[in-house]
Amino acid sequence: MTTNTPVLQQAAPAKAARVTIRGTTKSGSRFAVPRSVRRAAGPVGLVLLWFLTSATGVLPESVLASPVDVIEQAVELTKNGELPSAIAASGRRAATGFLIGATIALSLSLLAGLFRLGEDVIDSSMGMFRAIPWVGLIPLFIIWFGIEETPKIALVALGVTYPLYFNIYGGIRSTDAQLVEAARMMGLGRLGLITYVILPSALPGALVGLRYALSTAWLALVFAEQINADAGLGYLMSNAQQYFRTDVIVLCLVVYALLGLACDFAVRILSRRLLTWRANFEGEA
Repeated sequence: MTTNTPVLQQAAPAKAARVTIRGTTKSGSRFAVPRSVRRAAGPVGLVLLWFLTSATGVLPESVLASPVDVIEQAVELTKNGELPSAIAASGRRAATGFLIGATIALSLSLLAGLFRLGEDVIDSSMGMFRAIPWVGLIPLFIIWFGIEETPKIALVALGVTYPLYFNIYGGIRSTDAQLVEAARMMGLGRLGLITYVILPSALPGALVGLRYALSTAWLALVFAEQINADAGLGYLMSNAQQYFRTDVIVLCLVVYALLGLACDFAVRILSRRLLTWRANFEGEA
């Protein structure tokens, strides 16, 4: 007597699929507003409120220029080339300072996170220096480096170093100890353990630190470009302050914000690419 038993075959997937955990939704035919519309509702509402208060005279131009004046200045400064050249100068400072700060933060976080001796020597010092307001170091940087480009880049690098260091260090030290022990039992050496277990586990925290560091870089640049700048967005703001040109000041602040938003958007896309193996919770509907 023979019996037919089904044979289960499972094909190995060619590529790991991204796993997301979505919140529960209530059933029904209720109309749902697209997320892109909801995301834009806040900024658009603030601009409309700004326009209405300016048009009705509730917000006088001596206090804050209207959105129309800001747009007109953006067009004028773009046509004469001042705004593009200012953005290019600020971008070079931000990029140079970020690369220096990221290199320092990555080196120190790896030493402190992977080695106990490195933690003993580095982490307590970083915790102490983090308590010092980096904006308050501007007078000292001027004494050390003068008033040229060096103090501006140094201030950006300092602002970038702390968030990157602590997030990468925290990500390394939050690696599951059982996972590390299992990898050792499978025969992974120190290099393999770092490459395939510890660094991937620290990647989510590092990307969070990257988002924070990029926003801090632009924030530091706002202060840095007040140091005797002869080019850049801060230079435009300083000149506008002397003549009470709130339209130019607001325009420069909007450009700073848009540049920071673009960097944050790029990191979000990078996170989705690099963290396809990680299950994410996307919030309740």
